[in-house]
Amino acid sequence: MHANRSRIIVALAIGAAVSAGAAYAAITTFRQDGLSDYIGLQGGPAQVTARTLTTPVGETTGAWHYHPGRAYNVVTQGTITIEDGCGQVNQYSAGQAFETSEGRVHRAYNLGSEDAKEYNMFVGPQGRPIGVNIPNNEHRCGPPSTVEECKHSGWTTFTHPAPFDNQGACMAYVNHRERVTLLVPEDPFR
Repeated sequence: MHANRSRIIVALAIGAAVSAGAAYAAITTFRQDGLSDYIGLQGGPAQVTARTLTTPVGETTGAWHYHPGRAYNVVTQGTITIEDGCGQVNQYSAGQAFETSEGRVHRAYNLGSEDAKEYNMFVGPQGRPIGVNIPNNEHRCGPPSTVEECKHSGWTTFTHPAPFDNQGACMAYVNHRERVTLLVPEDPFR
């Protein structure tokens, strides 16, 4: 019950910030892009982007968007709230890290009492932007990350990259999307 109440309070605060016109944008204070012929996470050529982002109190990091590659984030000051397009809301404070799933629609806010700062590392395809805004800031859900999300009518909630016709189509999307498998040798020091 407490978790649901917290989610409702966060959702109301997000709604109030957006409707009051208080949502502007975060500030990139550092960005460096690099190209590589091979990055294991990408399974080939990749663009790697390091960024430092500051989100002032009451502001947003942007509209509904997704990342074409993988995004790894470390909060160094304040608290950042991530609202997933499918309804999940998570908060991360200084010293916490999180991954933003490839292609998953989301947006972020600073609902805290101090500016939020984070380091971001993006690993994605060469020539693609690190983030893609959803046209007209449309609220979308998806894509699914696991077959569990497709079960029990879950497939009906996904609208990105497109709606699914049935549970099987949703599960097929998850099972057949491109993946990178990394072979990790056993640790000889354990």
